[in-house]
Amino acid sequence: MSRNVVITGANRGIGRAMVQAFAEAGDNLWACARKPSVEFEKDMAELAASAGVSIQPVYFDLLDEADVQRGMQRILQEKRPLDVLINNAGIPHGGLMMMTPLKTLREVYQVNVFAQVQMMQLAGRQMMRQKRGCVINICSAGGIEAEPGYLAYGSSKAALAWITRMAAKEWGAYGIRVNGIAPGLIDTDMGAYKPDGEREKMLKRMSIQRAGRPEEVASAALYIASDQAAFMTGHILVLDGGRV
Repeated sequence: MSRNVVITGANRGIGRAMVQAFAEAGDNLWACARKPSVEFEKDMAELAASAGVSIQPVYFDLLDEADVQRGMQRILQEKRPLDVLINNAGIPHGGLMMMTPLKTLREVYQVNVFAQVQMMQLAGRQMMRQKRGCVINICSAGGIEAEPGYLAYGSSKAALAWITRMAAKEWGAYGIRVNGIAPGLIDTDMGAYKPDGEREKMLKRMSIQRAGRPEEVASAALYIASDQAAFMTGHILVLDGGRV
């Protein structure tokens, strides 16, 4: 039985890999991105045709609360069940505490925390009426361990992990599971923003000394959303290559 799945940040990296994984599993998708592009529309149309599913691009900017509201209203107005919400989109930021302006901190939190909560609230209302649903928040290994230079990003992802566990407790009675995935170094544009020296230092700490692949995170999301993980909620699955 096919599911209806919302994925944010669907135009590249982990988000694009998850769209492909869920489409190939036979699920219908709303693939969310910030800005329209001909390349993205073509990519989604080709993937939908090859997988035999529906993939509808939806555009909204997580920095704009009203825009998020409009985007989710478009999805919810279709009156279809909403089975899975994957909050994948996020923004990185590197900077020491004394070098991080509060304006920057607010922007990072708007995308990585406040917009995620807004998405969960809007989707959660429908899931509560359905008495079922699955939410997967893409957190980060950087939100689990404290590292200098990542005040905004690390603390925002730590907040998202806490929100994930809290929501799992609140929503369990409604048949809604809420889990997170905390990737470490992944071979994406976001992973590439780290300086080479820091990247090499991180690789040396890992039991599996390579960057992860977006498809590996997508496979984890596919499992968490499946009936095989029906007893999993409130869990943050760490995929960091054995960072020790």
